[in-house]
Amino acid sequence: MTQHQTNVVESHVLQCMEIWSGTESTKKVVSAPGLDAWIYSQPYLGQSSGGDVHYFSLCVGGIVTRMVLADVAGHGDYVASTSENLRRLLRRFMNFKKQNRLVAELNQEFMRNESEGRFATAIVATFLSHTRKILLTNAGHPRPLFYNSAEETWSFLDDSTMKTNSAGSNFPLGFVADSKYQHVEFNVRPNDWLILYTDALTEASIQNHENELLGEHGLCKIVQGLPASMTPAEFGQALLTEIESRCGGLNADDTTIMAYKFSDHFRQPGILEKLKGYSKLITGS
Repeated sequence: MTQHQTNVVESHVLQCMEIWSGTESTKKVVSAPGLDAWIYSQPYLGQSSGGDVHYFSLCVGGIVTRMVLADVAGHGDYVASTSENLRRLLRRFMNFKKQNRLVAELNQEFMRNESEGRFATAIVATFLSHTRKILLTNAGHPRPLFYNSAEETWSFLDDSTMKTNSAGSNFPLGFVADSKYQHVEFNVRPNDWLILYTDALTEASIQNHENELLGEHGLCKIVQGLPASMTPAEFGQALLTEIESRCGGLNADDTTIMAYKFSDHFRQPGILEKLKGYSKLITGS
């Protein structure tokens, strides 16, 4: 077994009114009502934080789970301040079932730094556990992978494969003021998967004579070879191990993988947890 397969992965249960993570290095299993996730993020050259911003939040009532992955142009202090601004916006909209206003505000946040040429590609996804519906917006980011457990198939998600409930384009955040973003929606079943990732995966160089990139085709081929019955920790670590073995590591850029597996386990937040959540909502903490 490789080191990735034998390491014990820490776990965390998302609480009501909690926003988890940021830009730091992490490898952890995070659970929310109706889903479990393996979150892996490693900044470039092993630094403490990088240009990938990853967030996972749960609303005050425990039914709206929001997932955000952004690849911000730049590093250092700018990304740190951007991460905090994104957290502020997520906090403001974390109890909204729809995400169109959040995405519009995220775009405006980057437009305010237009003179510095700052932008980000991003995926914003909202899971409504009471209806098993996913709302997803892709702002110039690599296409997510989705596993349909009923058909036992993997595919890339875009507006040609999913129902689109809004017209518009999907420019990176900070490119076009007042950009109208497309929002796709679809229902999920227990044992379906959603994989979000940054372009470090598809742009990793395969160790062969041609030095070709792994690309979407190579990434999809890897996930197709992994048992969908795995837990998120097993699946995520196996995916990472396969990519590293073919590409000799992922050291050329910030790397983030967010592997979500949907379930029929709906943890009901207790009274004390909800009271703490409403306290945060009232006080703004």
